[in-house]
Amino acid sequence: MKRALIALLVLLIATAICGCAQNKVQNKGVSTGKTVVIIGDGATFPQPQINAWISAYMKEHPNVKIEYNGGGSGKGQADFAAGIVDFAGSDPPLKKSLWERLVNHPPAEGRNPLQFPDIIGAVVVCYNVPGVSSLKLDGQTLANIFMGKIKYWDDESIKALNPGVKLPHREIVVIHRSDASGTTDIFTTYLSLVSSEWNSTIGAGKIVNWPVDRMGRGVGGKGNQGVVAELKSTPYSICYTELSYALKENLKMVALKNRAGNYVMANSTTIKAAAQHVSSYIAPPDSGYRENLRQLLNAPGKDSYPIVAFSHLLIWKNYSDPVKGKAVHNFIKWILTQGQNDKYIVSGYVGLPKSITQRVLSEAGI
Repeated sequence: MKRALIALLVLLIATAICGCAQNKVQNKGVSTGKTVVIIGDGATFPQPQINAWISAYMKEHPNVKIEYNGGGSGKGQADFAAGIVDFAGSDPPLKKSLWERLVNHPPAEGRNPLQFPDIIGAVVVCYNVPGVSSLKLDGQTLANIFMGKIKYWDDESIKALNPGVKLPHREIVVIHRSDASGTTDIFTTYLSLVSSEWNSTIGAGKIVNWPVDRMGRGVGGKGNQGVVAELKSTPYSICYTELSYALKENLKMVALKNRAGNYVMANSTTIKAAAQHVSSYIAPPDSGYRENLRQLLNAPGKDSYPIVAFSHLLIWKNYSDPVKGKAVHNFIKWILTQGQNDKYIVSGYVGLPKSITQRVLSEAGI
């Protein structure tokens, strides 16, 4: 009996010790292994690149879960202003009115918005014309197509730019974004720069009134994905989209006439050439609304592609939840440093010059 009592006592003590040790391990896991969830929304222009960054970052930081919903620049801006998401992607710089709302009104008051570029991309013009493997267009002709003034593929103005190309006498179907889109803002701003008629009658914005819709030759697609899907399923159509989508889907792209008078395709060389000429126009992160999209388009230089744009990220300098704030800032720092390495850059995008990333991090103070 005595031996049995001793054995039972030893067992109870051992169990208690193991239980305490297990509780310590469990408690340690709770305090250091808590998952931080970060939610973003916005532009589809950089979505493939943002998704690639998220995937790489979460592999290196398993305690951080990041989601990005590409609802378009307009939705991203609205969700960020409403406090629904922790960060937003926006292709065009924010308007001054929205910036002031973020600075002065709840739930944003005192949190201080920061906006800065994260990647360089290009808007390309793609077409689906059976039998035509190469096509050149200048800005005015492109504007006339999207205004509906040019109805057929074998219009004399298109033929004059493409001698020797057999163009069909078929109506041009114009495909555009149906949602509030930064890609549309970039594209229509470019058309406003190269066509005075477009500038005075239609203008630029995330949403515009497309004349081709009234003519029955316009088709809307939601997101860059929707536009590409419509183009692929619609013979004799033309659209604008982000370069990475065109490359992924192996779409035929237009060679555009640049400011120097040369016809160029969008690629890393022509995108970098344009970016070098306009990087000085990037505004400080704490006054991002001052950035003028018009200054970033139709850049000078013989090799510059004319529709190059810096896509932007929008975050708070101060978050109400400091743990989440630190997680967001760490993710952003990673994007602007390691994330700019070639191994993390998706085909169709170009990483930011180091001079820009260093300046952004210094000025942002995060």
